[in-house]
Amino acid sequence: MDLSKAIEPVTVLKTKSAELIRRAREERQPIIITQNGKATAVLQDVESYERTRKALLLLKLLSKGYRELAEGKGMPHAEVERLAAEKLRELEGE
Repeated sequence: MDLSKAIEPVTVLKTKSAELIRRAREERQPIIITQNGKATAVLQDVESYERTRKALLLLKLLSKGYRELAEGKGMPHAEVERLAAEKLRELEGE
């Protein structure tokens, strides 16, 4: 991803917001909004945002699992599979 092409000043957001939204949705790339020359916000399409959010949640769950294993906690493999499948169904329903 070439972020240099995805940077827009807040004035462009104010005057061409519909165009920026269309671009973010079609290109599936975030647009960085600057104010006074500094990055201050990110415009992103909803599908990409949701995908990122789900990926971060999965990483958080994996990290928690590794931490629990290091502490000597654990559960049978079949139980883990059942809980993981249940969590994935929940995430797909969001």
